[in-house]
Amino acid sequence: MLSALEVKLAAAAIRALTGNQKACPMAKDFTGKRVIVMGGSRGIGRSIALGFAAGGAAVSICARSAGPLEATRREIEALGVMAHTASVDLADADAIKAYVPAAVQALGGLDILVNNASGFGHSDDEEGWAASLTVDMMAVVRGSQAAIPHLKPGSSIVNISSISALRASSRSAPYGAVKAAVMHYTASQAKMLARKGIRVNCVAPGSIEFPGGTWEDRRTSNPELYRSTLASIPFGRMGKPEEVAEVALFLASDKASWVTAQSIVVDGGQLVGP
Repeated sequence: MLSALEVKLAAAAIRALTGNQKACPMAKDFTGKRVIVMGGSRGIGRSIALGFAAGGAAVSICARSAGPLEATRREIEALGVMAHTASVDLADADAIKAYVPAAVQALGGLDILVNNASGFGHSDDEEGWAASLTVDMMAVVRGSQAAIPHLKPGSSIVNISSISALRASSRSAPYGAVKAAVMHYTASQAKMLARKGIRVNCVAPGSIEFPGGTWEDRRTSNPELYRSTLASIPFGRMGKPEEVAEVALFLASDKASWVTAQSIVVDGGQLVGP
């Protein structure tokens, strides 16, 4: 858990990165917006939640682990906006159905939904497929279905997929297949919701490293895989969560008012190779 001093330092760093909204016409202003980030306590989800908060939005996040949730809640509140959190297992349909309306009530409405959950089902067996389908796919469906009745014209949904959706892999067949389904569902959602004035887009990150994340673990648990993956990225480094968050924030913002049904790759050229 972060100390009070660490929270203040983190808030100062975020403000320095985002800049003054009035001084920078290109800065993303989310003042008055209400945002739910499903899977928002660590990594990409955390960076997205903090980005919205830095832009002035009230933010609700959910995840399973109480410790990271509390730490991120404190970081959001340090930015001077409302934070709502709930411990939710995104594999649990009833838990999602209970969380979304509770978050909407706490926020006073809903303008933006970010579906950022993963069960990391890599093994090509019942367990791997169940993890990917239940969390990576059905949490997106269930979260969206619970949120859509609360969304008004001008609202936005952003789904988080992966570049694994765009290439075959012998290492993570369920994960890639289900992330491809998320991309397809994004386009279908966008078509279904356009008449309601709701935009739906998707972000497909490449390999992203952050404390406690998969790639930090693989540095030591599978150094050969880590090195080969690193070598596949033209920039010679892993991506950062905030680099993915910037694209998600743009897609959710009014500056992307004519962008819908798109899946945007954020991978530093990893798909094309070195």
